[in-house]
Amino acid sequence: MDVLKITALSVLALLFASCVVKDREHQLLISIPQQRMLVLKNGTPIGMYPVSTSKFGVGDRAGSYDTPLGHLEIARKFGDDAPSGEVFKSRKPTGEVVLPDSPGRDPIVTRILWLKGLESQNRDAYSRCIYIHGTPEERNLGKPVSFGCIRMRSADVINLYNTVGVGAKVDIITTPLPLPEGMSPN
Repeated sequence: MDVLKITALSVLALLFASCVVKDREHQLLISIPQQRMLVLKNGTPIGMYPVSTSKFGVGDRAGSYDTPLGHLEIARKFGDDAPSGEVFKSRKPTGEVVLPDSPGRDPIVTRILWLKGLESQNRDAYSRCIYIHGTPEERNLGKPVSFGCIRMRSADVINLYNTVGVGAKVDIITTPLPLPEGMSPN
């Protein structure tokens, strides 16, 4: 009887997990040369943020610290109610909070949006744990200084986290952002 209940609950959990509505309204464009992220909702720009990508370059080699290029999506999100600056280790909050620009500290903080590659050129992004996440090194945003992930200011990643959902498209490009008239990349 207990095995039957467990099996039934497992089947229900799988059914509900597959019914999650994917975010098809939002797209993130990340420009490597500009170190900027443009957020679009149904093709209309709604935000622009400074970011930091890898100091090692671009690519998706296993064991590398490169930022992958191409079409990806947000696969999972972590940090719903974590305070700004909360340190994460293995995607779990540690209880420690680090202030922006704290000397000698460079942990993953505030929120995590875990990326999944959708192409052969970035298929290892998920297993490499490539995230969009907060950084306490806010003074370095706008420069390629990460270890493969896309880093953001804590306030910005909270806003992004609250705006986009799982399934939102992410495009990491080696060209400048296609900005509408009047919008500046700065």
